[in-house]
Amino acid sequence: MQTPLVSILIPFKNTENFITNCLTSIIQQSYTHWELLIVDDHSTDGSFQIVEQFASKDHRIKLLKNDGQGIIDALRLAFQHSTGELVTRMDSDDIMRPNKIEVLVHQLLTYGKKHVALGQVHYFAEDGIKAGYKSYETWLNALTEKGTNYSEIYKECVIPSPCWMIHREDLIACDGFNPNRYPEDYDLAFRFYKHDFKCIPCDVVLHEWRDYSYRTSRTHVHYAENHFIDLKLNYFLELDYNHNKTLVVWGAGKKGKTIAKALTTLNIPFEWICDNPKKIGKDIYGTLLKPFKALETIKSPQSIITVANKTEQKVILEYMNSLKLKAIEDYVFFC
Repeated sequence: MQTPLVSILIPFKNTENFITNCLTSIIQQSYTHWELLIVDDHSTDGSFQIVEQFASKDHRIKLLKNDGQGIIDALRLAFQHSTGELVTRMDSDDIMRPNKIEVLVHQLLTYGKKHVALGQVHYFAEDGIKAGYKSYETWLNALTEKGTNYSEIYKECVIPSPCWMIHREDLIACDGFNPNRYPEDYDLAFRFYKHDFKCIPCDVVLHEWRDYSYRTSRTHVHYAENHFIDLKLNYFLELDYNHNKTLVVWGAGKKGKTIAKALTTLNIPFEWICDNPKKIGKDIYGTLLKPFKALETIKSPQSIITVANKTEQKVILEYMNSLKLKAIEDYVFFC
């Protein structure tokens, strides 16, 4: 097996309770030809000192201090100092399974450039995993097992942020870490999609993903749901919106209204349907809401579905299938 150098990029801030386990899991990897670029994002606890001790004992660990602010600046700095042919990201509060790097490297060497190597993930927490995270884990792993991650890219982030690997030149080609756009992991997934980098199927759990109440994705404003909607809509309009079809927004809840308002501001015409009898027939943002059955009268529809209820989503999906409509091409789920 070839042994290309792998650059592991880690931003960290105030993770002294977890970072020892993280670094130990990297040092114990079965694949040993790696370099770790680990960037302190202005920690105020003992994280820096812990990493400093590890770096003094292992020349593969390069400790840097963020000269900017936040995860994106830290990732940029780490990448600038990296030299590996292959690049991966890791979170400082998570744990790698012993064969993680070996499996990801093998995938990329097998499939070649313009591919993204992925692994399945397992959430864990001291007080147990909430149902929402378990559901996300199950959904994400099912996509990763088949390599069909992009098929549902408008729902949530389909690339596990700390469990991917890519060729260096491919990351450069999609301008990795350069747009100052959050959530940065979801944005990167969309850029992999935009550049048609194929997801390599993987049926092995490679990453232990830690959950706790004060992790960044739970607390930072950049990870609020409204940013997800903006990101999704911008990429949809750029990559998948068909101007020859009639755009249809499903649902008049918070997400539906946010999308409808944005489309109105952009002067993009659309039809708006919902199943709420109190809203059907009302004019909101200059568009009249119609019942779901109105879809059958709309010529060449392309739907953005914002209905969050899982049971209703299944009904809608069955309805789409009955009309022989195709995912992405004819409809996308934004929830």
